[in-house]
Amino acid sequence: MVLVAQFMALLDVFIVNVAAPTIRAELSASGAGLQLVVAGYTITYAVLLITGARLGDLLGHRRMYLGGLALFTVASLACGLAAGTGQLIAFRLVQGAGSALMLPQVLSLIQRNFTGEARVRALGAYSAVLATGAAAGQVVGGILVSADLFGTGWRPVFLVNVPIGLTLLVLGARILPRDARTGPERTRGLDLPGLLLLAAAVSLLTVPLVLGEEQDWPLWSWVSLGGSLVLLAVFGAYESRLARRGGAPLIAPRVLRVPGMGRAVFRIAVAMGVNAGFLFTLTLHLQGGLGHSALRAGLTFGPAAVAFGAVGLTWRRWPARTQRALIPGGFLLGAASLLVLGLSLGDGGSGGWALYPALCGVGTGIALAFSPALTGALATVRPEDAADASGLLATVTQLGQLVGVAAFGTLFLGGVTAPGAQASADALWATALALAAAALVGAVAGLPRRAR
Repeated sequence: MVLVAQFMALLDVFIVNVAAPTIRAELSASGAGLQLVVAGYTITYAVLLITGARLGDLLGHRRMYLGGLALFTVASLACGLAAGTGQLIAFRLVQGAGSALMLPQVLSLIQRNFTGEARVRALGAYSAVLATGAAAGQVVGGILVSADLFGTGWRPVFLVNVPIGLTLLVLGARILPRDARTGPERTRGLDLPGLLLLAAAVSLLTVPLVLGEEQDWPLWSWVSLGGSLVLLAVFGAYESRLARRGGAPLIAPRVLRVPGMGRAVFRIAVAMGVNAGFLFTLTLHLQGGLGHSALRAGLTFGPAAVAFGAVGLTWRRWPARTQRALIPGGFLLGAASLLVLGLSLGDGGSGGWALYPALCGVGTGIALAFSPALTGALATVRPEDAADASGLLATVTQLGQLVGVAAFGTLFLGGVTAPGAQASADALWATALALAAAALVGAVAGLPRRAR
């Protein structure tokens, strides 16, 4: 049941991609406004995820899951009724806060209630949900926008969450186990200074990425990016000192010292950045450049969704001798497929026969890069560190998506120098090159030093 909520929240991240051109037209949103509609949800989600995980420890995972689900459902209703871009952005921020309270509890419940092979299977299902939610959002978004139910245009992409959320609230109140009244985690503090430092660092990083290109990269945007790096360093130093003094840092240093955790964090960030940038920019090209309907654009992502989900569910049953090569091989396959995708659409046409194998390749490659990395990192974490690990990896996942939308979306929008399919195709080709380069970095930088 909790994975259904995970799927719904992930669906909401990507379902907006297909609705973005319609939202832009109906609300007269600027390019930066449109990116904030897409990325605003992820900003608050990424900033508050670790704190949401800690609140689950302090107040109970069941209580925080149901509270976050209720907030997400109410915010979805408000998004569907928004009268302007500003309102929609504000309600998307609230949606993200609801998800940040709800979703860390999913991983924590898996970590605390499953062990051994059962935990691995549960984490595999979790990875598959992450995989299919991203691409399926494009398909469902296309269907809902094209249906134009009762003349509501893009609004059903948010309103669809309301009946699902209400159903899950009723089921969750009946099915989820009651929270334990005592436990060592209940004595840990919330680390408000750490939260404020992390929130400020993430905000200083993301806002210029979203707004800088449209404003021709003014001085404040570069100052903000530099300030984010400074605050991240201050955050790391503060957390380390707090742990040495016996406090309860936002991220326990021992979680970062788990073997392979640093490499997994990097791979997850790159994979999610490439995935989000690919989905966002291709959607804009299909609808804005080629003039495809929302339904056709959404259905175009079907092969990627199927490939991503199939790989997420089955990769552990592949031959043992292939397991170590899955992640770098996935990045390489994703890079090659992105280049084929860009070439197939480079003439301003619909891509021809090569488009769909390329989409399958992207879905397969990103799934191989992401799912084994996430599962491997979480499978080795101790149950008492479940909240910290789930908050850290979920935050990295969302920050990767946020940076992917902001960076690659900025590159694509800045490259569309004139109306028409060819200008959009040229911008997409440049973006495909950048996405492929990022995937190659993931393939090389994730390798152990002795294997290089």
